[in-house]
Parts: sequence; structure tokens; C-alpha cells
Amino acid sequence: MNLFTIAPHTPFLPCLVDAVMDGRLLNGWDKSGPFWLSDVTIILPTRRAQDELAEAFARHPAFGGLLPDMRTFGGEVKDEEPFLPPFDTEKDPTPASALRRRLVLSELVAAWAKTDEGREAFSTPPTAAEIFSMAESLGRLIDDLHIEERNAADIRALGDDLALELGNYWQQTLKFLDIALKAWPAMLASQDLADPAALRRKRLDRQARAAPFLFADRPVIAAGSTGSIPATARLLKTIAELPRGAVVLPGLDKAMRPEMLAGFADPDSNPHGHPQYGLAQLLASFSADLGQVQELCAAWHPRTDLVNLALAPTAQTALWPEQRFADATLEAALDGVSILRARNEDEEARTIALAARDALDRDKSVGIVTPDSNLARRIAAELKRFDIVVDDAAGTPLYHASAGRLARQLLNLVQNNCAAVDLLALLRNRATTLGLERGAVVALADDVDLGLLRGQRPGPGIAGIRAMLAAHLGGKLKYPARTLSPQRGDDIAGLLDRLETALAPLFALMGAHELPASALAESLGQAMAAVSADAPLPGRSEFETWVTDMQSLTGQGHRFAPRGLEDVLAALMTGIEVRQAGLEERRNDIAIWGQLEARLMSPDVLILGALNEDKWPATADPGPWLSRGMRLAAGLEPPERQQGLAAHDFAQAMGNAQVVLAYAERVGASPALASRLIQRLDAFIGEGMAAQLRARGDVWTGQARRLDAVSQVAPARRPAPNPPIGERPRKLSVTEIETLMRSPYDLYAKHVLRLKPLDALGEDPDARERGTIIHAIFARFVFEERDPAAPDALARLMEIATEEFAGLEAIGERRDIWLRRFATAAEQFLDYERGRSALVARRHAEISGRWELKLAEPFAITGQADRVDLLRDGTLEILDFKTGSPPSSASMKAFEAPQLPVEAMMALNAGLKDIPPADTSALTYIKIGLGPDAFKPSAFATAEGMSVMDAAEEVFARVQRHIEHFLFHQTALPARLLPLKSQRFAGAYDHLARVDEWTAVDGEDEA
Repeated sequence: MNLFTIAPHTPFLPCLVDAVMDGRLLNGWDKSGPFWLSDVTIILPTRRAQDELAEAFARHPAFGGLLPDMRTFGGEVKDEEPFLPPFDTEKDPTPASALRRRLVLSELVAAWAKTDEGREAFSTPPTAAEIFSMAESLGRLIDDLHIEERNAADIRALGDDLALELGNYWQQTLKFLDIALKAWPAMLASQDLADPAALRRKRLDRQARAAPFLFADRPVIAAGSTGSIPATARLLKTIAELPRGAVVLPGLDKAMRPEMLAGFADPDSNPHGHPQYGLAQLLASFSADLGQVQELCAAWHPRTDLVNLALAPTAQTALWPEQRFADATLEAALDGVSILRARNEDEEARTIALAARDALDRDKSVGIVTPDSNLARRIAAELKRFDIVVDDAAGTPLYHASAGRLARQLLNLVQNNCAAVDLLALLRNRATTLGLERGAVVALADDVDLGLLRGQRPGPGIAGIRAMLAAHLGGKLKYPARTLSPQRGDDIAGLLDRLETALAPLFALMGAHELPASALAESLGQAMAAVSADAPLPGRSEFETWVTDMQSLTGQGHRFAPRGLEDVLAALMTGIEVRQAGLEERRNDIAIWGQLEARLMSPDVLILGALNEDKWPATADPGPWLSRGMRLAAGLEPPERQQGLAAHDFAQAMGNAQVVLAYAERVGASPALASRLIQRLDAFIGEGMAAQLRARGDVWTGQARRLDAVSQVAPARRPAPNPPIGERPRKLSVTEIETLMRSPYDLYAKHVLRLKPLDALGEDPDARERGTIIHAIFARFVFEERDPAAPDALARLMEIATEEFAGLEAIGERRDIWLRRFATAAEQFLDYERGRSALVARRHAEISGRWELKLAEPFAITGQADRVDLLRDGTLEILDFKTGSPPSSASMKAFEAPQLPVEAMMALNAGLKDIPPADTSALTYIKIGLGPDAFKPSAFATAEGMSVMDAAEEVFARVQRHIEHFLFHQTALPARLLPLKSQRFAGAYDHLARVDEWTAVDGEDEA
């Protein structure tokens, strides 16, 4: 049996080429002819390794131009099949697609979920997306059974073997698995289909049987496989037993102790997560021992020994004190190793990009390996800032690619019935053209945004947008952010027509009670074609292929209600990747790989990213169908087996001459741990050397932090613009008087710069809007001069309320709740008004006013008072109905709440419409609400010994001084001159004034 290994510190493929070219792997094969190399067959784990091996042969000085016959274990069928099978075989069934299996199994899962047993197993009824996801995980279990050569009988036996140990959930799950694992093979047989995993096992076994006849005494080399699949292991054994067959194992630790090998055979010791577990199992299947394995390129390096010891099984770590290296050996072992410790994933990506760029500048090739596709995309984005274009070999999931993003936006728009945010998101997608020039769509999107949506609340659907457009063009729309011409109105109407036509297939789905997955895919494909027929769209071909595949499975799969479609789409697109093609500027000296793609690669600098716990290695998740113990009892490998493969990938990568290990201390918003692999390495080498490795990495981390940093941070100062006097306002509303006193800068932004805050897009009605509606209800009641004591007063008040709240159709359920709550407030309002009827001669609501002041220059104060009631004693009472809290007593006494006092002075000076000049005897705040303080009057607090009019005159005197100082003189207009410390929301212009940059608030104290 010809068994070899290549140590991690030896570049695998160059060593393999050397051993072929000098004959060490050929066992005396004649090399005298010119075509001898073409008689050699080499089988590798991946096509990437095959391509790299061809490059390695081309670089060898003795290479004559003809390559060996190179194949892959995991490639296309034609690569795995012998060219000339020496015996007849039956025609294989057609492979069943993963999508077909997912749909068929989803029907079984959905049917089970509706049974009594299924309802016991699920805490809540599963959604459609959850059903498809569970079907996918059930498919993976089926693959595991094929790969590890188990069957439904092994699962069925669990119910007997573990009957006393399994809880009710697992018992019910086993009953379902028994049904599913009978139904699925029966369906395959009825349609002459088979699982790809079963076909692959069959092919590998056929190759193993054919190998002695096909290759005879010709050289055949299987290199780089760990034989984790039993069928592959049998093929490897067959090749190793051929006269000129050879198996080259990656990174077998020949120094393993006998007790360590014995431990690998004991499942109770949990050896599956060890990097040598798979190779040890392979040797056991060969009935071979370590002594039969030869080192192909014998060259010792201390790092390989160090990594093997650091990752030793737990029982062997007791020997660490006597196994640790001397300082000089430790330095030599870790020469070329760095650890990047980043604060977060963003910094990790930037640091890796900088390290890669430095290596490229030194004419070094770079390989970046990470199991985290999000980190891979971050790294690629960071490299672009240095004009280095690199693509993630693993690709981007279709669901997250540009085509998938556009599909999700279409679904959201339809599901939310053309909500403002969803509409603008679609129109602003660069792939949205609707048959127009993209520039025209952008301009129309701006018009729709500002002319129809900002500050407005259109009705549902395209019809609601059209009604809003008609209202705008008819002059019935209040305060649009942009005025549209009739021509632009026609253009927008045309855009809406095109959009409605494009979305028609999806809107038709929304009316269905239930729909199959194929209908969703077909309608989505039609909508995508109409919305983005001619625009560049990465992932379009993959999306169209997915639609075609779904259409070929019409009617199959779980039928679901048209809800939660975005999650359903994610489940249906699982496993489909989008890879960039045609990147002419892509470099061949740098690549981003997944763990599988990186195997056997030996770049000059190898960077391992996402070395965080639960990422590398990933969480040991057995899935929803079998627990870990159940998998073991059924003869399946536990989930820790994947952790063992990840550990082996790490150990192999550590053999690279220059290797950089990177992890983040925070992942998302949560603290994160370094991978157990790094923790093991740290524990073995000691704190001093661990700190030294991180110090090497800190060079890059420091550069990453400086990359976007500024050399000197100059804190923003409180803005205090000083515009020309002529540009300053000569009219303020009564509410702006307080703004003048507290933050003159806001008046500068509003009146000098003429900036108006835009309402948030698609903003839901809030307490402020509800308060405005309630004000309008009470005002209408007063306008109609209704008697609060009349028998129909409450009924009329509720009629008015129903009419005023009618505009909140978009939040119908919340509106109805508000309306029911208002009934209580209406009764309180009427009780309050009845209690003061004897004092009131006449009520006035929403009184507008304008007061021309006699100052050095013309100046006017305008405004609208909530209520001004003429009392029977000839004086006035000014009332302010508030849904929030009234000003504090301290601010009133300090003359810092000027609104009601200024309104009193306006009334005295004939500044309120239809109100004869008169003194005001009471300024009153009325809180609207449902609590104990609702409709309890709160009088304006005056300083001791002052009447209401005295306070009003003092406030007005101060207002005059503020007007003259800030508006009539060349005086700066500072922001937040007298901030309201109780205010817990940002002012309209705080972001413009960059308030957060120059203020620090601690409780009620402001620095």
C-alpha cells in the first residue's frame, strides 16, 4: 500500500509536482518517452486545486508541455467517471435537483405540522418560510444518510433503542422521519430520479471497482483528500493498493502517540473535533498504521510540531509543560506569524486589506481565507479603495445579490400596498427603468418623493398615489414640499401606469387564499422583467435560471398564504450563489477563498479571517431532526465532525511561511471570543509570545485606525451666524417668539437660509398629530357654537371626531383605538365646559391674529390662539389645550414661556381677529388625556405680587429687547442660547447646528 503525506509547512502542490517529475510517486514508471507524463492520472479534491496544479507543472523546469490526466473527486460527473468503463453498468437515474427536493419535502413537513403529533412538536404553527427551511434541513439529513451509508432503518431503530431516553418531541419527530424517509425514495423511484449524493456514492464505488482494470500498472495518484466520505475512502484504498497507485494525505501528524490514535476510535472521548480525526479514521479503514505512511518531502519545521501539540486532544494537554519549546525554537516556529486583533468586523476587514496590499506591494501573492461571506464582501470593498479588485470565490447568495435585492423590494412594495418607503426604495434602485431612461426615472422619483409623499399620507395602492397626484394638481394638497407642473403630473401618471402594469402579476397573487412557490417565482420573474428589462443587474442570469427551474416544478411544494414572502423567498433561494464574471481588472496574485477553496493552496502570504468562536469553527448544530446523541446512535457523524475539518484547515494554513490570523473582539453589537484554535495556540505558547504575535498584528491594526482618522480633531463650536440685518425676519409667529429667546440660530436657518425640515418618508401618525386632530375637533365644536349642556353635544362631538380621524386610513386599527379613547376625552371636555358655562359669555376657537409692533422698524407678531373666551366680567381667558406637558412653573415665573402672555398682549392691542381689545384675567393650560390630570385647568404661574397682565407686559418688554438685539442689530444668532432642559427630542435644526458635537448632556445639566 503506497501511502504518503505532505506536512503543512511544505507547499503541497509544488511538492507533489516534484515527486511526480522525479519519479518518487511513479514506482519505476518509464519516463524515457516524450509523452510519459500524460500517462499519469492525478485526482484532487477541487477544481481550483486542479488549476493550480497545472500552473505548478508549468513552472517546473523539467516540464515538457503535456500535462497529466487531472481529475477531481468533487467535480463534474465527467471528471469522476472513467473514460472507458471495463464493464457494463445500468443507466443512472436523473439527479433530483435540490429545489425539487425542497419543495416535495415541504409538503410532507406542512402536512405533518397540521397533525396532532406535529402540533405537539411545534410550539407555534410554523410559517411558510420555516417549513421550507425545515425541508432544506431534512434534505441535508437525507444527504448525510447517503454519504455515511445509513438508511431509514437506522433512524427507525432509534425509536426502539432510545425509547426511554427520548422526550416527546423527539419521539414525534422520529414518527415523521419514518414517513418522510419512505415517501421521498418512493417519489424518486416513481420518476426515475435519485439524490445526487446517492449517485455520487454509486459513481465513486464504480470507480473503485473499475480502477484496477482502467489503470492497471499505470501511475494514478490521489492527493489532498482526507477521505471523510466513506465511498471516497474506499476509492483511495483501491488506488493505494494498485501497483503504481499512491495516496498523498494532507498534513498527517506522524508523531501522534498510540493513546491519541486509540482515543480517536472511542466516540465517548468526543474526538470528532480534532484536526487529525478524519485522517486517523481513514488509516483505520485502510487497516494501516502511521509507520506505513511516508513523508513525501521530508523537511522538519518546528511550527508544524507546535500547532499539532497546541491542538492536541484535551487529555494530552497535561503533557504541555514538558512539551513546550525553548525560546529560540519558539521564535523560529512562529517567525512569520501575526495575529490581528480588531475591535469589530469593519476594522478587521480594513486591517486585512492593508496587510494584503502591503504584501502585493512587495510582489507577494496573497490568499485570504474566511468562512464568513459578509467579511469577505467587506474585505473586497476595502481592497477597492486601493484599486485592487478581487472576487469572493464562494460568491454572493442570490438573495443578497443585486437581483435578489430588487426582487425583495418588489415583494415589499406589493405586500405593503405601495407604502411610501417601499415605493421610493424601488424607484431609487439603479436597476429600475420601467422602459425609460434611468435619468428620467431618477427625476420622476424626486418629484414623487417631494411632490406627493413628504408630509402626506396617500391611500393604499397605486390608486392612492394617483389620488394624491390628482389632489396636488387640483390645488387640494396641503403644504407639498414641491409644486408640480401639469406636464410633470402627466409624466408621473405615465410612470405610475408602467409601474402598475409591472406589478400586476404580484398584486394578483396577493388576492389568492393560497399559492404554490412556482406561482410566486413566475410572477416575480414577470415583474422583474418589466421593471428592469434592460439595466445591468448582477445576478440576473442566476435569477432567471431560478425562475425557470421553479416553473418546471409548477404546483409542487407547500402552498402558503401570501404573507411573509420575503422570508419565503430567502428559503426558496437557499444554495444559489452569484459569482462575478468578466472582471478584466481582477488580479491573479490575490484571492478570497472559503475554507474548501483554500485547501492545498500555498500563496506567499495567507490571511485567515473571522477566527472567532462560532465562525471558525462554526457552531456544532445537529439540526432540528436529530439530536447529537441520536445521530451517533444512528451511525452518523456528530456535528463536531465539521469542526474537526475546520481545525484541519486551520492547521494546514498555519504551515504557510507567512500567515496572518485575524479576529474581531465584537461581532455585530455583541462581544466576541477569539476562536478556540487561537485560544489553544495562546495557551501553548504562553502570554509573552501571544502578546508578541499581537504586537506584529498591531502594526496593521494601527494603520487601519489611522487610515480614516484625522490628525487633529477640532471640536465644532456653537454656531453663531451673523447675517446682514436686511436678511433677518420682520415677522415672527407667536410660537417663534420662544424660539427667538431660546435658539436664535433656528430662526436664521428657517428665515434667512429658508430651510424647512422635510417630514420623514412614510411617517406614521404620532401623538403630536393626534393632538392636532383633537385640537381641530374641539375647535369645530366651538365654531358651530354648540352648547356643551345640550343633550346631543356628545353625539355631535363624536361625529366631528369620526370625520377628523378619517384621514388616518393607513393606520386603521390604531385610528379606531384612538377614536374609542377620544370618547372618554370628549366626555371630560364637555364636563369641563359645562362647569365654567356660568363664567363664559362667548367661546372663540382657533383665533388668528396679527399685531403690528411700534418699534424702530416695522415688525409683526402673528399666530393662532387655541381658545379665547370672553368672560361675563368683560375680561378674557386664553386657553391652551396641550397633549403634552405645560411649561414648568419655574420657566413661567422666569418669563421664559412667552406664548400665552404674548397672546394676552395681542388681545389687548386688537391683534386677535374678532376679539375686542380687553385685559386678560386668566391664562390657562388644559391637558388633554385620559389620566387623573386630564381637563384640570393649570393657571399660568406668575411671580409673587404680579397679575396676569403684569406678567404679560414684562414678557413683552423682554420680547422687544430680544427683537431689537437679534433682529435689528448686527448681532450673531447663536444656537441653543437658552436650551429647554426638559426637552427629550431633537430640535428641527439641531443636526444643522451639529449640536451633538459641541454639547454634552448629563441628566438635566448641560455643559
